[in-house]
Amino acid sequence: MDAEAGVRDGAKSCCCRGQGQPQPRAAAYRPQMDITVLMGGPSSERKVSLQSGEAIAAALERLGHRVTRADISPEDPSALDRRGIDTVFIALHGVFGESGEVQALCERRGLRYTGSSVRASSLAIDKDETKRACKAAGVLTPAWQLVEGEAPDELLAPPVVLKPVDGGSSVDITIARTAAQRDAALNALLARYGRALVEQYIRGREFTVGILGDQALPVLEIIPEAEYYDLHAKYDDDAGTRYSFEHGLSERAAAELQAAALASHRAIGCRDMSRVDFIVDGNERGYMLEINTIPGFTSHSLLPKAAAHAGISFDELVERLVKMSLER
Repeated sequence: MDAEAGVRDGAKSCCCRGQGQPQPRAAAYRPQMDITVLMGGPSSERKVSLQSGEAIAAALERLGHRVTRADISPEDPSALDRRGIDTVFIALHGVFGESGEVQALCERRGLRYTGSSVRASSLAIDKDETKRACKAAGVLTPAWQLVEGEAPDELLAPPVVLKPVDGGSSVDITIARTAAQRDAALNALLARYGRALVEQYIRGREFTVGILGDQALPVLEIIPEAEYYDLHAKYDDDAGTRYSFEHGLSERAAAELQAAALASHRAIGCRDMSRVDFIVDGNERGYMLEINTIPGFTSHSLLPKAAAHAGISFDELVERLVKMSLER
């Protein structure tokens, strides 16, 4: 068996630092640091991860750092064994990158890394656990059912949204308006993943709020040409998706979204950054949909857009995240 086999199960059970190698002490930021950027990986979001990682690596090089680009996988994490790494910038999206697995690999080697801890990552990638934690913190979220193995006799009535429990970039999401559509989509998800989330459909507008450090960034509206913000709408130039900070929400509603995003970030135990997605109904009530602990860093990505609107350039955003990784 591979020496790294079982990393994912280990990530879910590892709730503290200090397993394996001694953990590094806080360090000072300095010019020409040795930074490894993890990108690619095995998830369905591999293509997006490669784009994010390349954008981050280019920014780090503009800042004067020595950068190693590493397309890492659970089967071959050897890029983390190189000596002299000052910090690891994780740009892996989806399972393995956002599930706590690669974070556990870094901690076993005593490496600093950007983003959330093993525990927070493994919690945030699970949409059911995320919704439970956020609901307990007082954050509004659509009603939902977790389905595992076989479909139960009673399901939420349509319209509903069906999605994988983990994963991102809106992969394999279906809006079902009839019971037949719901049942077909659910069976497909169960066949592919073994479990699925059935969620109340809220008619409304899509928004996202980025978190940087302990600051909620400006509220950004997502206006897809399609019915919802799917993978094509997120990353393809010809999708026609528009983004607007001139969203017309009342100041109260916008502030409530920012507060809910920060509350969600804290409920999960995220650190450094996250992006929290919402649907806002006709009464300006915001419903938390999910949390992304490693948001995209492509030309289309929303955290960099929100940071830029707050006066933070892409290079400064990357630099801030590196500094945060060194401060703990």
